[in-house]
Amino acid sequence: MTEGHNSKASDDRLRLLIERIERLEEEKKGIADDIKDVYAEAKAVGYDAKIMRQIVRLRKMRPDDRAEMEALLDTYKAALGLLVGTPLGDAALARIGA
Repeated sequence: MTEGHNSKASDDRLRLLIERIERLEEEKKGIADDIKDVYAEAKAVGYDAKIMRQIVRLRKMRPDDRAEMEALLDTYKAALGLLVGTPLGDAALARIGA
């Protein structure tokens, strides 16, 4: 540890930084509680909170990243037979001549 870290000014600065982090952590907890309340409100009026969380996650993604993820997801679903009987699955089967 350097000598400058033992000074009163450094100790005060460290204390202020820690207190600031603590305040921000408390604000973060409050915001998380508010978000939880909004999901509960949505559920109370009939929306599926789990699906809403997925939509929020998708909306955060860049469009090209989302398209790539959705294409991979469709590829994996098709490989596992999860698209049978759906328009996408039927089109894939028609394309490969099955």
